[in-house]
Amino acid sequence: MTAAPAPRLLAAAPARPRRRTALVLSGAAVALVLSALAGVWVGALPLPPGAVLATLADRALSPLGVDVPGGLEGTGAAVLLQLRLPRVALAALVGAGLAVSGAAYQGVFRNPLADPYLLGAAAGAGLGATLVIAHVPATPLGPVGLVPLAAFAGALLGVGAALLLGTAAGGSHSATLLLAGVAVASFLAAAQTLVQQQNTDDLRAVYGWLLGQLGRAQWSDVVLVLPYLGAACLVLLLCGRALDVLAVGDDEARSLGVHPGRLRLLVVVAASLATASAVAVSGLIGFVGLVVPHVVRRLVGGSHARVLPVSLLAGGAFLVLADLVARVALAPAELPIGVVTAFVGAPFFAGLLWAGARRR
Repeated sequence: MTAAPAPRLLAAAPARPRRRTALVLSGAAVALVLSALAGVWVGALPLPPGAVLATLADRALSPLGVDVPGGLEGTGAAVLLQLRLPRVALAALVGAGLAVSGAAYQGVFRNPLADPYLLGAAAGAGLGATLVIAHVPATPLGPVGLVPLAAFAGALLGVGAALLLGTAAGGSHSATLLLAGVAVASFLAAAQTLVQQQNTDDLRAVYGWLLGQLGRAQWSDVVLVLPYLGAACLVLLLCGRALDVLAVGDDEARSLGVHPGRLRLLVVVAASLATASAVAVSGLIGFVGLVVPHVVRRLVGGSHARVLPVSLLAGGAFLVLADLVARVALAPAELPIGVVTAFVGAPFFAGLLWAGARRR
């Protein structure tokens, strides 16, 4: 008779991680909104917070015939709507894409040090951008420049080559794909170095792109990457529970109805598409796909069904704040955003190594 309450206790236990995840997810969403507001308020030209909110509300409600007074006008409105808002939106998209891709790669390869550039996306994008900067006149192609398109194509080419090599060498096993990515990335990086050495006059522009930049963000960049990032991130979020099954082992996953090879290929392709889209408009921004998933796992546990959505929101908030620091730290000059993320990411991993050494 005394054992009757036990089922209620057992049933209540799983609810605790769900409540914690909901709380962390809500906190990440609030952090993203607050960081976005800070990103549009702060800058060389300070904008009144109330007027900013009134302008945004007016633009959102004007299709419904609602007119909100007290908004910005003239230069202030132009700075908000044409400079800061697209930059903040692009930073949020890029950060979300890199963070969720990093979390997915770490799940597929069962390696906590895996990042979105693991399979040659960074090297391919760098080679594509370098070739255009060095050999093609700076002429736009439609609403966007040639450099983003070349970087996007190069990133997809790098990942495609790694997948083909890995498949030819031994299927879609994670270790084989990892080694193929290392080989392809090394080859493409060597090719990029060769192009740079032959075009030393363009090194400043090349390194400026390689260190990451959002200073030239436009609405056309947001429109360019949104469909690809949106579709890729949706696929990764839907694969969260399957990745949790894959974590127990390939044989166990097959017994539960999950095809490990197909799942790895789907996740790698989706994560690579998100990475290529992000790199195309921002350059190479490191540590986002490494730092954010690690922090998220400490908050919500190791389940990818929880890690992926929280990483998406937290990654967007993190990069918006990093971009804000890049804009104001040395104002009126501007730091490359990759420098800011490296200043955060490198000490973070040094701390992880130190903590791991103390535990041993």
